[in-house]
Amino acid sequence: MPLYILTNKKTHNLNNPTINKMIQVQNLSKTYNGTTVLKIDQLEIKKGESFGLVGNNGAGKTTFFSLLLDLIQPTTGHINNGIVQVNTSENWKSFTASFLDESFLIGYLTPEEYFYFIGDLRNQNKADVDALLTKHQEFFNGEILNSKKYIRDFSKGNQKKVGIIATLIGNPEVIILDEPFANLDPTTQFRLKKIIKDLADDPNVTVLVSSHDLLHTVEVSNRIVALHKGEVVKDIQTSSETLTELEAFFAV
Repeated sequence: MPLYILTNKKTHNLNNPTINKMIQVQNLSKTYNGTTVLKIDQLEIKKGESFGLVGNNGAGKTTFFSLLLDLIQPTTGHINNGIVQVNTSENWKSFTASFLDESFLIGYLTPEEYFYFIGDLRNQNKADVDALLTKHQEFFNGEILNSKKYIRDFSKGNQKKVGIIATLIGNPEVIILDEPFANLDPTTQFRLKKIIKDLADDPNVTVLVSSHDLLHTVEVSNRIVALHKGEVVKDIQTSSETLTELEAFFAV
């Protein structure tokens, strides 16, 4: 269970003005049975950037996030999160939160129990967590809290709501979301976009989002990187032409 990424309580000072490159990738590759599924020679994501990762199935998006979260080991190279190399130290865990899929949840807990559990790991008391949940009641749409249901009994969409809001507990400085718009109804997608945009307005918060949905990703990101067969094929600052450019690329 990947929950270990949330359990490190060590502090890590990221307020040093020299730390303006939040994520740094060097000579990174991942190979399975002789097939290279990801190869990124160099990539830098700035502190405070809202970063969108797009690509077709098998492009390497989830592999990249898994390497960033030390869920798998690189074949070559490394990733630094802040000043920490993620596969040699756990100090990045105290300022990083993520939700990739429902395996990050604890199915036999109710949502409230799960939120308080994460809050305890993040040095947040019950009142702190309750304040966050109240702030995002609209996102839950009356379907999550006080339901007296276990997380495992929710739909995939509602499980995703739980996982996404849990990443916000404790004010992390790096937030990683894999396919956050999938399985959400249109109203919830709209509300999620607002949450991500609000996060992106904070210069101390770096948000990484991967998605198949080009429109949603462009709307919440100020920079888009496209992967194809594990390699970076586009790296563009978001503008009014970005969606058209990406649509033209993927239409070929």
